[in-house]
Amino acid sequence: MASAAAAFLSCHSSALCFAQRRQLLPSPRRLGRTLSMARGFSVRATLGLTKPSVAETPQITFSSKEIDVAEWKGDMLAVAVSDKDLSKDSDSKFANPILRKLDEQLGGLLAEASAEEDFTGKAGQSTVLRLPGMGFKRLGLVGLGPSKPSSGTTTAYRGVGEAVAAAAKAAQASNAAVVVASAVSEESKLNAASAIASGTLLGVFEDNRFKSESKKSLLKSVDIIGFGSGEELDQKLKYASDICSGVILGKELVNAPANVLTPGALAEEASKIASLYSDVFTAKILDAEQCKELNMGSYLAVAAASSNPPHFIHLCYKPPNGDVKRKLAIVGKGLTFDSGGYNIKAGRAL
Repeated sequence: MASAAAAFLSCHSSALCFAQRRQLLPSPRRLGRTLSMARGFSVRATLGLTKPSVAETPQITFSSKEIDVAEWKGDMLAVAVSDKDLSKDSDSKFANPILRKLDEQLGGLLAEASAEEDFTGKAGQSTVLRLPGMGFKRLGLVGLGPSKPSSGTTTAYRGVGEAVAAAAKAAQASNAAVVVASAVSEESKLNAASAIASGTLLGVFEDNRFKSESKKSLLKSVDIIGFGSGEELDQKLKYASDICSGVILGKELVNAPANVLTPGALAEEASKIASLYSDVFTAKILDAEQCKELNMGSYLAVAAASSNPPHFIHLCYKPPNGDVKRKLAIVGKGLTFDSGGYNIKAGRAL
């Protein structure tokens, strides 16, 4: 899980905030009153404007299984298909053995639906059939793209996971299974399975802390079929989950407005990471007085524009075995708000 915490380090290593320049901006309460008078109706404060509700990180269990897909039972079976997989023989039956077997089990409904929906297997395409009375309640076809995705890329498989997440949320499915119609090469199985898991987790996540209502995904478990089994694959799936947890934490920090993610709030998050993963992380937080002792004049001059005190964060990661091959420092901009600026820089200056 240490990798999850490390995933957001490239975004912030120090923090300070210009949350509100009192000489220039009215307070939120005063601003709301002004808008109310101008428009003739009351203005309700945005949910979580100053204190966000706790963001929920998706908790999905991934399992690798080697079973007959036609025998799987659950809410939704998703089949990733390429354009080649949809080819039919002279009897208008799927040439692909997995699609043929499922289509026969459904009495030709799968072939009919794919034709009516103009499903070609293009990446990003998906169609879902509701199947009452079957072992799986829904069957989804998810486009994988070209017939032979490059073994070095995981983009197509990540897209499959994202499509599964979207379909599961729409159907309010609590469990799902994913199978790729065409056999995945042995050297690609680990990365492909990991990409499907990552796409599913990031696809399910939605930051609703500042929304009054939201439709939450009920997805709790995903079976990945046909990718083998064993400890190596299970570790790869867990690693994908850990990385996604770090990505989601980074998104939550970036998406939080400046009056919520103050320098103090970010410093608290850094301290939590160091406490939770104390075997590899340490955190040192410098306050204004400590920064002054270190002659950090420029830093303090910028921080003086904010009503919030500065917190300089030094979050350090060391390998658990103590074998340090190279030291790498990632220095944050020192801001907890979007300062802009990219639009005024030439491409070569970025």
